[in-house]
Amino acid sequence: MKSKHYQQLKLAPWEKDASFGRKLKTYRNRSKIIAHPGLVMKVLRRKRIILFIAYFLLIVLTMLNLANYKWTKEPQQCNHQMRSTPYQSRSDIRFLYRPSLAKKRQLVYVLTTWRSGSSFFGELFNQNPEVFFLYEPMWHIWQKLYPGDAVSLQGAARDMLSSLYRCDLSVFQLYNTPGGKNVTSLGLFGATLNKAICSYPLCSAYRKDVVGMVDDKVCKKCPPQSLRLLEEECLKYNTVVIKGVRILDVNVLAPLMEDPSLDLRVIHLVRDPRAVANSRIKSRHGLIRENLQVVRSRDPKLRRIPFVDPNHKVNKKDGSDYHSIGAMEVICDRTSKTLRTALNPPSWLKGKYMAVRYEDLVEDPIKTVRHVYRFVNLSANHDIESFALNMTSGTSSSSKPFIVSSRNATQAASAWRTVLSFQQIKQVEDYCYHAMALLGYERVKTAGEAKDLSKSLLSVPKLRP
Repeated sequence: MKSKHYQQLKLAPWEKDASFGRKLKTYRNRSKIIAHPGLVMKVLRRKRIILFIAYFLLIVLTMLNLANYKWTKEPQQCNHQMRSTPYQSRSDIRFLYRPSLAKKRQLVYVLTTWRSGSSFFGELFNQNPEVFFLYEPMWHIWQKLYPGDAVSLQGAARDMLSSLYRCDLSVFQLYNTPGGKNVTSLGLFGATLNKAICSYPLCSAYRKDVVGMVDDKVCKKCPPQSLRLLEEECLKYNTVVIKGVRILDVNVLAPLMEDPSLDLRVIHLVRDPRAVANSRIKSRHGLIRENLQVVRSRDPKLRRIPFVDPNHKVNKKDGSDYHSIGAMEVICDRTSKTLRTALNPPSWLKGKYMAVRYEDLVEDPIKTVRHVYRFVNLSANHDIESFALNMTSGTSSSSKPFIVSSRNATQAASAWRTVLSFQQIKQVEDYCYHAMALLGYERVKTAGEAKDLSKSLLSVPKLRP
């Protein structure tokens, strides 16, 4: 028997839309349940049966899993072997938060500036068969973003290092010519002198375990390899060293040194600023762009001593000399900031910074090489030590700019004393007096004192390694 309330429900003309019909149907069903208590009990019994069956199945599945765990004594092995890849490309977001199971590799950055003997110092790592070495990779940034000033390019340089230390070389494509060919192994700056690029398995011209300079003419004949293959080669090494002159201050590297996934150490290669200025003048044609980019970062409010004395006769090379020496203002200012940070190191720099004077390196190369290698957990073998000794004890006192060759490095280190004018010396000292005081480079009082090579201008530095 239907309830009176239910019987009286009828559809009005305006109630015949689909939505109202669904609501009415639901209401009628509920009315049936309310009107028939037996139907309510039937629904409840069905729910109990369903819950019982689900509970029973859950117990069975749990028992099967426990039995399978007990029977399996050894972990199951995959049928295929996975290639270990401790670092993945930045472009693959799946790997951004995956913890690396591989042991952290030793990462090294050689912090220095132009004409500080860094090409020779870099060779001490380039020649080591245990090291993957990159020479001036940030050159690509400065060329692509020219004429950006040196300071504004620091962030881009640091981001490039972050990728390269993870063996992600795709970052070079960001600074490629639009529409140009893909960058290859031989398209990297300094590639034709790179031992890893010019040796097996990327090229058959050289062997990485044989110490000796690479002939760029020979390496140019090597087949260009894809950056992917070069990345795979990079991942094989436990030590990655990058030498660069375009990071001006160690504080720029703080985010990388604080990164728990990186084990980065800094070797700060320094040289007498007067010798650096002299070498910059000598190499003026090869540093035209770089000089302009650095000079553009100068503080326009600072008071400076005159570039030349009043009796000087202006000539054509004065413009380039002005930029060569003027760049020292920015370089020494940033060097001073690095040294002040190193004197009272924050937690991210403690135990991860070493200063090396170029003059100490050429005076006692074997001792310095051993000291440097110990700092980055490498062992200096006889071949590396002999290489360092031979490259600093040649008969020539000079070499072509940007070319590493055997020469009398001690004599070359003091060449500035007889080449620079006293006005130029005083100008550099005015820019660099703070850094010189910390590094143990004594200032000269007269032109005669500068030219007196019997008097050493080196003292014990306040900043000890």
